[in-house]
Amino acid sequence: MKALLLNSGMGSRMGDLTAFCPKCMTAVYGNETILSRQLRQLSECGITEIIMTTGFLADQVKAYCHSLKLPLTYRFVPNTRYAETNYIYSVYCARTWLGDDDIILLHGDLVFETQILDAMIAYPHSCIAGSKEAELPQKDFKAVFQGDYLAKVGVDLFDNAVAVQPFYKLKQKDWSVWLKQICRFCEAGNVNCYAEDALNEISENMHIKLYDTGRYLCSEIDNQEDLAVVSEKVREIAERVVYMGFSTDVIHSGHIEILKRAARMGRVIVGVLSDNAVASYKRFPLIPFAERKLLFENIRYVYQVVEQRELSYRENLQKLKPAFVIHGDDWRTGIQKPLRDEVIEILDTYGGKLVEFPYAESATIRDIEKRMTSELAIPDFRRGRLKKAMQMKGCINAIEVHSGITGLIAEKTMVEHNGEVHQFDAMWVSSLCDSTAKGKPDIELVDMTSRLRTIDDIMEVTTKPIIFDGDTGGLIEHFVYTVKTLERIGVSMVIIEDKTGLKKNSLFGTEIEQTQDTTEHFCAKIEAGKKAKKTNDFMIVARIESLILEKGVEDALERAGAYVKAGADGIMIHSRKKEPDEIFAFVERFREGDAITPLVVVPTTFHAVTEDEFRSRGVNVVIYANQLTRSGFPAMQHAAELILRNHRAKEADACCMPIREIINLIPADA
Repeated sequence: MKALLLNSGMGSRMGDLTAFCPKCMTAVYGNETILSRQLRQLSECGITEIIMTTGFLADQVKAYCHSLKLPLTYRFVPNTRYAETNYIYSVYCARTWLGDDDIILLHGDLVFETQILDAMIAYPHSCIAGSKEAELPQKDFKAVFQGDYLAKVGVDLFDNAVAVQPFYKLKQKDWSVWLKQICRFCEAGNVNCYAEDALNEISENMHIKLYDTGRYLCSEIDNQEDLAVVSEKVREIAERVVYMGFSTDVIHSGHIEILKRAARMGRVIVGVLSDNAVASYKRFPLIPFAERKLLFENIRYVYQVVEQRELSYRENLQKLKPAFVIHGDDWRTGIQKPLRDEVIEILDTYGGKLVEFPYAESATIRDIEKRMTSELAIPDFRRGRLKKAMQMKGCINAIEVHSGITGLIAEKTMVEHNGEVHQFDAMWVSSLCDSTAKGKPDIELVDMTSRLRTIDDIMEVTTKPIIFDGDTGGLIEHFVYTVKTLERIGVSMVIIEDKTGLKKNSLFGTEIEQTQDTTEHFCAKIEAGKKAKKTNDFMIVARIESLILEKGVEDALERAGAYVKAGADGIMIHSRKKEPDEIFAFVERFREGDAITPLVVVPTTFHAVTEDEFRSRGVNVVIYANQLTRSGFPAMQHAAELILRNHRAKEADACCMPIREIINLIPADA
């Protein structure tokens, strides 16, 4: 695609401003002139070849263009009869280099916003710039359309007309038709009329549509009054706020391109999402907030960087009142759609506008995202994420998983509620559920080798941190090796309970005989585990069974103090009662003397308590310990019964997930 710029006129209506300077070199804002602005915009939009007609002070125009040092090639075409002809003759003079390509045609005194040029280039049809909202001018161009297509252009058209500008994007087929008619006019001596006069005679052979510029700036400068008005609008454009929210760790070519386009619309303020906001809906950030903020502060297209503390844009939009919010078009559906709706609602309150660019998708970008996801699964990185998440959020949640597919459910399940997106922070690999999935009793019958294989299956397809149910931890000598192995493969936390003997599920309580370990022996086990671990990221948490065995809060508090002193990185307090009173009593008493050590709860029986209430009381980890197992097996059993009862599969389909959704859940490279 080429650009044809018509700069042959004298600009006499500009008065003394053009006595010794071509009109196109008139300054509009700062050091930018009409011409330098046009050439910069064309270059930014990918145009490299410029055909420019010249007349008055032609040498000055040529020298000025070259002085700009833009990545453009020029062909200057003189109209030696510029004082006695109109621009139709200038086009005729340039005919040799025109007609073989799509073209941008514009007058040299036109000032417009870059997004108009961007959009016209991308528009699939030939088009002319005009605004249905603008008042019809008395002396400037107006156009009449028949259906969707241009019928006439002229200054004397008023009935059913639209205000337009001499700014065209023309497909080669349409442009060649017009150019031939321009040549006929000029060769017949019609050189002192508008080129549009030639167009009007053959418009039915062309297919030019209106590109509606709306309220965007697109205006000719005919006199000094026009110059003052346009210059003020250009100043407003240069100083207006354009807002973009970013969560990315790695800035790739797609991000740079969208930032470049946004910078053409005003001063770009980037809202870098906080670590907590990123982790709430996306993978855990590889790079912490401070470093991600610094990345954007060093990009030339960015005017300012601020923190976006939440996934919602509301706080920053109400504070900054940006003229535009820029985003990819990938949030029109899916989990982010409510956020988009909220942005539009806020912008509507003061006249702002959402501008969506096509989401950048390429093999290179997909490869970058894949590599970043792989980084999250690396043991050293995965292991440390749980502690970081606790520091960021105060209270985190984990859900039970017992296979690769349940791991994927924990990894990918998200819900939107009241403008916020929620997902699980971690995965709990339960002894009970692992044993149940293998059809074996929960008595530590499944050996550590088998349980490690389950962890490996889960880790292979997920990135979230893992909390491991270590049962009693076994013999002290065995627990040491368990700690080393779990830490090495990337598990974040092991929880061991202070019971001895053959393991029995805690929820049976005193209904069956269960023996609690001595405080001294369990402390020795904790101390041995602490000596065995190599990093501060791996956590050993002591699970206290005093409430399960009905020994009371005092016994639980006494043991908790001893276990923390022995080096436990956290305390899990458990209860089988349906009301949370004794859990709350323990937490309150514990926090009176220890405000730091993490507390873990498993609300299997006291399931009415919300995470917010746990957080407010000082709990740091909430584990949903068996819900996927308890919901999955009844559903499978029900489907089996339906098939047996009906001797076919039709009735079971209503309770089955479509196989396509299951396939989509599983990564292609798993």
